[in-house]
Amino acid sequence: MTGMDCRNELVRLARSLHQRGLTRGTSGNLSARVDGGMLITPTNASLGELGTDDLALVSETGDHLSGARPSKEAFLHLAMYKARPQDQAVVHLHSTYATAVSCLDNLDDHDVLPPLTAYFVMRVGRLTRLPYFAPGDQGLGEAAQRAALSSHALLLANHGPIVSALSLAQAVDAAEEVEETARLYLLLQGHATRPLQPEQVARLAASRG
Repeated sequence: MTGMDCRNELVRLARSLHQRGLTRGTSGNLSARVDGGMLITPTNASLGELGTDDLALVSETGDHLSGARPSKEAFLHLAMYKARPQDQAVVHLHSTYATAVSCLDNLDDHDVLPPLTAYFVMRVGRLTRLPYFAPGDQGLGEAAQRAALSSHALLLANHGPIVSALSLAQAVDAAEEVEETARLYLLLQGHATRPLQPEQVARLAASRG
């Protein structure tokens, strides 16, 4: 993908997420790995109103190279890329249902959501919850980098989800699947529920490699 194609794809998907209510106000940020660093959405900007010239270019060490001022959570994206060198894109949202689940007590932080659907298993696999960190706390980057070594989908306590993937489209799909499964999980509270069984999960996991 060329540099302009990457910019166009970032803007297109960012606008789509906003239009479908997965981000509100100026929340959420997307990035894509490029030569020498990453392209990332800017700080204090609505994802629904982005243009290709609004994107920021940030080096692998966090230096702002060009474009608008990058998202304040750029360090979090860099942490994901450091842990997962095969991944080419990161999506971070403050989506409603996933954020609601991030605030719940008595969850397994190593495996937050049950495997309710095959799509969650195939697109997300396992969702790990990190402890709460105040906005801008660099300790969050360190915690995310450690957790991302074993999981490409993380849930930041009292904050929201962040996922990385091999492509922007796959990262968006995974972020949406986290949100949809969180919605199902909350809808099913108080109901007897039958998640997928371990052998079913294992077959799906094997099929996705």
